[in-house]
Amino acid sequence: IIKWRPISYGRLFATITPDSKKQHHGGLSDQDRIFTNLYCDQDPFINGALKRGDWHRTKDILCCPQEFILDEIKKSGLRGRGGAGFASGVKYSFMPKKSDGRPSYLVVNADESEPATCKDREIIRHDPHKLLEGALIVGYAMRAKAAYIYIRGEFWDEANRLNKAIDEAYEKGFIGKNSCGSGFPFDIYVHSGAGAYICGEETALLESIEGKTGKPRMKPPFPAGIGLYGCPTTVTNVETVAVCPSILKRGGNWFASFGRVNNRGVKLYCISGHVNNPCTVEEEMSIPLRELVERHAGGVRGGWDNLLGIIPGGSSTPIIPKSVCDTVLMDFDDLKDAGTSLGTAGVIVLDKSTDVIDDILRLAKFYRHESCGQCTPCREGTGWMEDMLERFKIGNADYAEIDMLYQLSKQIEGHTICALGDAAAWPVQGLIKNFRHVMEERIDKYKAEHPVTNVPRVLSHLPKKGSHQIYLLNQRKQFHNYE
Repeated sequence: IIKWRPISYGRLFATITPDSKKQHHGGLSDQDRIFTNLYCDQDPFINGALKRGDWHRTKDILCCPQEFILDEIKKSGLRGRGGAGFASGVKYSFMPKKSDGRPSYLVVNADESEPATCKDREIIRHDPHKLLEGALIVGYAMRAKAAYIYIRGEFWDEANRLNKAIDEAYEKGFIGKNSCGSGFPFDIYVHSGAGAYICGEETALLESIEGKTGKPRMKPPFPAGIGLYGCPTTVTNVETVAVCPSILKRGGNWFASFGRVNNRGVKLYCISGHVNNPCTVEEEMSIPLRELVERHAGGVRGGWDNLLGIIPGGSSTPIIPKSVCDTVLMDFDDLKDAGTSLGTAGVIVLDKSTDVIDDILRLAKFYRHESCGQCTPCREGTGWMEDMLERFKIGNADYAEIDMLYQLSKQIEGHTICALGDAAAWPVQGLIKNFRHVMEERIDKYKAEHPVTNVPRVLSHLPKKGSHQIYLLNQRKQFHNYE
């Protein structure tokens, strides 16, 4: 007699308990890597993907209840890899459990336009089936009928590779009307953008797919309620989706065994700038920044002592000086405590040959150019910051203007519909916070070379009561002395 017993979904996965007492993070072993074809050592398409374990037992996962899959993602501690770092399992659970007649959609954000970020394109180039399998699993968990992969318009080769992988998945029966033989219908489409940075913002991306100008929408309503074509939609990042199959196959506890509390898992880091070996590498969360640079990028050009500062999370995150880089960990919480952000983990290393003001000016020009112009603080403020930094670059400014520039950035930050205003303001704030002395020295040098503009220092650090009156008085004196 065969006794019936309920199915134990947990038997599908590994049983690993996260080690909360682990003190050091980093040195990820090959057996724990998710993206095993990151450098295209093997065939990126279906034959190579099957050898690497993609699409293995995906049908078994699709036979699990949606709530179980969401709980496993929550258990893993996965946070969004696109920059915001919101808990992915919680985000996916916002989708409606019962349909009101409208279809639900999954939208994958492959519009990787953040300067110094080059991880999602590597997944699409060399491991596209991981993305497709992840889209199927996540789409099933949120009861979506289709996934739209919005890819940056300049990624022509990547879009072609992705379309080829989709054709292979349809041919094998992995997606379509009977995905993996599970009875779940699911389609995947690729939509190419036109190269606008603003379309990386989720609601601007939805507008672009619908054929409209890519401008952010006001929220609420949020996409989970009214998204693509007015239907429930979740927009998520390429890397976030691509790691989900490994989480479901190895178990949430396995993924949560890496990194510190609230900073779990493994991560793709993009290291560029003044290093000996620029690269994109998969490593454990919470690895020390110095170890990441020296272990995988060959160290700073000229040695660690030649380091000026690092932008740790892509161009939109504040720069941190060497004194912070010595000890900071590459995770959400430690970088936040250091006054910056993990962002997309696009690490930009700057050595002492760098003109740090000119570097931040270059970023300011980028954000001014990419502003959609919908919000006045962003549309006007980004241009003003660029103009002021042009003068700071040569030193043709007053000490008081350093604080004026900071106040200008605060008037942009948090006063726009989307986060582009914040992205434009934070690099400037990081410059003033950590390299104010460079700005003051540049002013001193300019005034020494142009004595006619030599004005006593009015404001060096914190504003004082009535200081604006002193500033105006000195400006009048300067004008009369010139006459």
